[in-house]
Amino acid sequence: MSTRSRTSRAPRDLPPPLPPTPSHFKAESNAGTGMNGNGSKSPVSSPPPPGNRQPPWWRLSSSERDVLLVSLLVKLLLFPAYRSTDFEVHRNWLAITHSLPLSRWYYDTTSIWTLDYPPFFAYFERVLAFFAYIVDPKIVRLDNLEYAAWSVVAFQRTTVVLSELVLATALLMWSRRSKKPDHTTAFLIAASVLLHPGLIIVDHIHFQYNGFLLGILLWSVVAAREDNLYLSAALFAALLNFKHIFIYLAPPYFVFLLRRHCFSSGRQYCALIGFLSDRLVELGALVTAVFAVAFGPFLLAGGPSAIRQILSRLFPFQRGLNHAYWAGNVWAIVSTVDRVLVKYLLKRGWPISPDAITSASRGIVGKTTFGVLPTVTPGLCFTITLSFSMIYLAKLWVDPTYKRFLDSLVLSAFTSFLWGWHVHEKAVLLFLVPLSLTAAEDEHHLRTFIVATTAGVYSLFPLLIKPNETPVKVLYSLLWAAIVFPAVRKVVYRPLPNLMSVLINYGELLYLAGFAVLHLYTEVLHGILFSTPSASSAAAQIVTSLPTHIVNGTAMLCGSPGGPACAAEPLAKVAAESTMEFLPLMLTSLYCSVGIIWAWLRLSVIYLWT
Repeated sequence: MSTRSRTSRAPRDLPPPLPPTPSHFKAESNAGTGMNGNGSKSPVSSPPPPGNRQPPWWRLSSSERDVLLVSLLVKLLLFPAYRSTDFEVHRNWLAITHSLPLSRWYYDTTSIWTLDYPPFFAYFERVLAFFAYIVDPKIVRLDNLEYAAWSVVAFQRTTVVLSELVLATALLMWSRRSKKPDHTTAFLIAASVLLHPGLIIVDHIHFQYNGFLLGILLWSVVAAREDNLYLSAALFAALLNFKHIFIYLAPPYFVFLLRRHCFSSGRQYCALIGFLSDRLVELGALVTAVFAVAFGPFLLAGGPSAIRQILSRLFPFQRGLNHAYWAGNVWAIVSTVDRVLVKYLLKRGWPISPDAITSASRGIVGKTTFGVLPTVTPGLCFTITLSFSMIYLAKLWVDPTYKRFLDSLVLSAFTSFLWGWHVHEKAVLLFLVPLSLTAAEDEHHLRTFIVATTAGVYSLFPLLIKPNETPVKVLYSLLWAAIVFPAVRKVVYRPLPNLMSVLINYGELLYLAGFAVLHLYTEVLHGILFSTPSASSAAAQIVTSLPTHIVNGTAMLCGSPGGPACAAEPLAKVAAESTMEFLPLMLTSLYCSVGIIWAWLRLSVIYLWT
């Protein structure tokens, strides 16, 4: 037999080679290593054997069913719990979308709780209003302000639980298809997010729909991990039309989609070499179509003025730097320093502006005026936020992997929370939930996760002002942390320590222990040291129970929102009621901000130098 005949004969048991697959349609491994450090493509994992294929998503394992049932039971037990004014906000939105034509939704001022979410959320409320009318027609009456019958309580609580199934299914898909972390660890992390104390406090007690919205975000993240970039882009565009706070995550999405999908080569750093303009047009058309579906009906009903009215509701820059209860960010530290300097200079007899004395120190919504430090403007907040974001985006452009993309999302959420204008304390969920997905990545991510989660969850405690909820927020959070933190710790490799790492770890442990001291002071010692009754509760009461109008830059304090009018009170009178009523809240914001800033810095170093 000739050499030619021997070498040309292929073994009979081997199938013919498959044609090469374009790199843009290869699914990236779950570890986020779509490209190796030398620019070559990483191997794509083969599909599982027929016997090991994943079951359909609707078939739950016993463990998955148990977690879902525990989650459902916990949330059902919280139906009678305290409700914030956000409960009436959403009831009023049900009434607006049910009682008024679409062209009047963003103009109605029957209640002070006007509709100020993007169109998709308004449509969502309209769908809920259809069922609310069936349950109890009084729920959707526009003039039925402060309606709080058990029917509306049960209905609205139920809508939060059911809408959170979007989050549950996203977590299910993320954990089942995860390879790093392994499936068991991924399941633990998914369960911890579904039962996250932050979501319990904000959604199922205080009352909001963050679980539903974060579920859309996680579905988009899962699609990005699977390289289904069109679906990822469409879901994120839809999310922006549900709640515009997610616009802070838009830059990482733009860079990731552009760099990963619109360039044919993996490592073209500079010019438009390999740029695929048709893919950019396709992505742009897809996103534009989503926004057209959202805003188109309003444009047809009211013309360009209707769009301008919606935007004025979405971006009310007349609000001050700080929310009523200061979010635990950089501006909480700046505001605290200014308050201390104002107190000191007043005792020394220095002249201080009356506006500065009463501003930012009593939890009043409105213009924030500093007495000593330079006043912070929206432009400054935007500039700082954008500057840090550009640093992260440059790294993402160079290395557009899923892992880098997920970290950049977390860092963008961190940055917007720490440096943004009029940040709500509830915005911590914007980085806490995606950060959880990275907890088992390595030791640095785990430590960041522990510190940020502890500080972020504790910063939400003042939202629950009634003593009945104290065991829920404290004991539940401790139980959750006692289960989740050690379990994730077991699967994360701990590198050999050096002097610097030991000092940092001890510093973090000392900081975490400080929360016990802080809680003891705010809940017990403050009321003993100062004669004002229930001082910490009085301070928290300012946050949640004092309706406020903004009229020509002046905070107008209202009585019952259902009253015929709201009488303006001098801010100085409110400020003079107690000299220390805001201290527990200020200390909470200040202490939590230290941990959140540290977690942001630590994750930034990991992101930029690894």
